[in-house]
Amino acid sequence: MSSTDKSQAVTCCRTLAGMDKPGLRERKKQRTREALIDAAHELFCTNGYEATTIDQIAEAVEVSSRTFFRYFTSKEDVALSLADEQVTAILDAFAAQPADMPVLTAMRTAAVQVVRSSETQARFHSLQNLISASPALTAARIERGTARFDTLARLVGARMGVDPAQDPRPYLVASVALCAVPTAIDAWRAAGHQAPESELIRQAFDLLSTGLDYPATPTGSQ
Repeated sequence: MSSTDKSQAVTCCRTLAGMDKPGLRERKKQRTREALIDAAHELFCTNGYEATTIDQIAEAVEVSSRTFFRYFTSKEDVALSLADEQVTAILDAFAAQPADMPVLTAMRTAAVQVVRSSETQARFHSLQNLISASPALTAARIERGTARFDTLARLVGARMGVDPAQDPRPYLVASVALCAVPTAIDAWRAAGHQAPESELIRQAFDLLSTGLDYPATPTGSQ
């Protein structure tokens, strides 16, 4: 190999290595975004979600409100950013499960894995407490999850080998996973269940896998 070829090869390798590594500007933007999330959750926990303003969040990170809006569209957006990331991670993990794994088993496995890995993080518990204390955020989380409806239905359809446009089952499964499971977990929490989130998710999917057509029990026969 000539010296010119070697030089070009080294340059190529450096270029490819740089492609795998975010640049300084991207790393700085990511740090700012993380700082805004941390500041927001700290203020939400201290002052309450409704009482906290965007100006306060921006001031805590020593940036302008204009800078805040480069990263988030609203106070709700920053509050639920971690929940959005978690849903994305679950969808990715679901798609990565073995192709021969049944739909609900694959979904349960993915959700439990992702949530369990988050449960050691202080931010996760801050988010759970924040959502539980705010009916507006509880509703918004479900609404934002529903926005992934088509994506999840397509993933379910691909696993089942069917077209969601022709077969209604993928949309039914997606609806249950994105709406019914979170709602059931919120209700269990309100009723006093203290199990980790990952365990409640596992229980919810186990119940769905068993089937929900429970036999009726006449009043007084128990």
